[in-house]
Amino acid sequence: MVGRRPAVTGRTGTPESRIDLDREQMGRDLVSLVLTVVELLRQLMERQAIRRVEQGDLSDEQVEHIGETLMHLEARMTELCEQHDLRLEDLNLDLGPLGSLLPRD
Repeated sequence: MVGRRPAVTGRTGTPESRIDLDREQMGRDLVSLVLTVVELLRQLMERQAIRRVEQGDLSDEQVEHIGETLMHLEARMTELCEQHDLRLEDLNLDLGPLGSLLPRD
């Protein structure tokens, strides 16, 4: 068997480095990651809007528009989570000693 190379099954070039992937779970994890990023941005926008309202920088019309927009965003996030069998709590990542990614409201 001199000069014969083992079958290479993975990117690392080593035999038996194949990774079994569950496509359904990968898809769910990807959706979860995307929704986590969207939820983080939604919460950041909400906090920024609250600061601006408290500073008095906005007209009543702007405050109303921001409030409606944030309510629609939250409702849409809830819908997307339901479509993908997730809860908003499922989107929160544990960052170890740093705590959780999303603040617990």
